[in-house]
Amino acid sequence: MSISGNDNMPGLGLGYGGGHGRNKGGAFGVGGYCVCAKCGAKVLHKQGVKCTTLKCPKCGHTMIREELLKKS
Repeated sequence: MSISGNDNMPGLGLGYGGGHGRNKGGAFGVGGYCVCAKCGAKVLHKQGVKCTTLKCPKCGHTMIREELLKKS
């Protein structure tokens, strides 16, 4: 028997992980900022672009997601 109660209907598609994504559900959504951990410069986060692929416009250090800075 499937989750939906009907073997002809597909399940929820969440698999064993329950759909929480990577990093224990650490997906931060579309908004927010990428922040330089070294000098504190901020740039607007763009959907589909990881902050860690960006370099700080002021000092050239790798940027990280603002929410990750707040967790530390």
